[in-house]
Amino acid sequence: MTSAQYLGTPLPVGATVIPGTLRAAIEELRAQGTTLSLQQAVAIVVPLCVEVAERHRGGELLYIHPSSVIVEASGHCRVSPDLAARPPTLPRDKACMAPEERQGRPGNARASVFAIGAMLYELVTSLPVGPGMRRPTQVQPSLPAEIELLLSKSLVADPRHRPDDLNALAQAIHNLAPTGGNGPAPPAADVSHLDHDNGFEVDVRLSMLPPHELVAAASPYDVAVRAQPAGPQSDTTSELAALKARLESDPRPRYVVIKDGMDHGPFSAVELLQQIASHSFVEGDILRDAFSKDERVLKDWEEFAPFAEHARLNRDIKAEKEALERVVVQESRSTRGKAFFGIIIVGALIAGAAVWFLTVRGQKNDAIAVQEENSTNVEVDGGLNVAKSKRRGGGRVVGNSGGIPILAGGGSCEAAQAAYVEEMSVGGPRGQADLTAGQFGSVLNRGSYFGHCGVPDSMSVNICAAVQNGRAVGVTVTTSPRDGRISSCVAAAVRGLSFPSHPKLDVTRTSFAAQ
Repeated sequence: MTSAQYLGTPLPVGATVIPGTLRAAIEELRAQGTTLSLQQAVAIVVPLCVEVAERHRGGELLYIHPSSVIVEASGHCRVSPDLAARPPTLPRDKACMAPEERQGRPGNARASVFAIGAMLYELVTSLPVGPGMRRPTQVQPSLPAEIELLLSKSLVADPRHRPDDLNALAQAIHNLAPTGGNGPAPPAADVSHLDHDNGFEVDVRLSMLPPHELVAAASPYDVAVRAQPAGPQSDTTSELAALKARLESDPRPRYVVIKDGMDHGPFSAVELLQQIASHSFVEGDILRDAFSKDERVLKDWEEFAPFAEHARLNRDIKAEKEALERVVVQESRSTRGKAFFGIIIVGALIAGAAVWFLTVRGQKNDAIAVQEENSTNVEVDGGLNVAKSKRRGGGRVVGNSGGIPILAGGGSCEAAQAAYVEEMSVGGPRGQADLTAGQFGSVLNRGSYFGHCGVPDSMSVNICAAVQNGRAVGVTVTTSPRDGRISSCVAAAVRGLSFPSHPKLDVTRTSFAAQ
């Protein structure tokens, strides 16, 4: 019969239950979901207890556990000397070992008292002795209270406070169900030897059986395993809640954790769960039960492994969340950085484009070819042979200085010239032009002053400016192709220029050819 047939029985890899042993019978009952009655259990344990006592009196040292007990065809159980000479390999068999046997040596009568008590406990509850174990009446309420007192004495972890009289133990067990079993009653024995004898006294405070008092202590796992007020609980949650309750029913500090080569503790079960929940102890740390002397890696303890795994999952989730947050922050910073640099780049491009535009436009206007330029002194070159206007310059003459008419601005180049000539023909003085074409060209030929007007490269610009006293009092601008907006813009720009100052009127004409 293989280990897979026994539900809830943790077996090492390659280990099997030996057929025909008491262990095989117990596991078969467990697979069926049933247990023995108290009478049936007493019928098995009492004769076995008497036999073991006789063997110890003969000087034998034995490992007593269900896998070292053979069930004969008649139903009678007996110890197998060969199997009892070897330490057990199955976890539930190891739970029957007295703490002192865990050093690798078979036990004496005192150790067998522990083993018989552990076997009786498993027969009536179907549960092994160990951390988180429950009192028998909590598992089977029909059991008498006396069985708990008897087990509390036989399951004392410290051999110095555990009885060694197996006959007294057999008598006490028989008294639990005197009508149970078909075999003879055990030899009469003084059951008081289970309390004290020869200067020693049983201390049930050191028993593996948890005390009566249940300790309601706060635990980090309350939230994880607390029963919900509504809705069905999952099997896992229910099992975890039940396990937590069993562990916390024993308030005694009995657990020591070996971490980084140092002992920490002892802790009660509640304190140990708190340490696990706070991640002080992890699955790879070593846990020792100071009562049973059992020492294993935390993840190998059935009672504490689920909580260690739960804490690890929380750490993993937290680590993943923190990693995700770091990625989000980094991405956010990267995005902001990219956006910032993008803005800088776009701004630089815009600024570069603006500089390019202004530079190119300035260069274009500055580099516009001057197709023609000339400067005319109205008095000499233009002559005074023009018909007199009845309006004397169309009203554009605003004064006279030394016989030279002073013109108002704002008109066309031709109108300013006509008004000036008309006024001078009345009899004003004559003279040579004071300004040369080069002097006018140094102002007008640069072309940058109308760069803002948006003159396209394909357009020719003709400018006629009548200049007096350093300013253009008359301006005419024509473009080819014609564009009134650009003509007005260029004219306004010319009116804003400053020329070399002279009171006489000079007319300059400048042409910019298309590129």
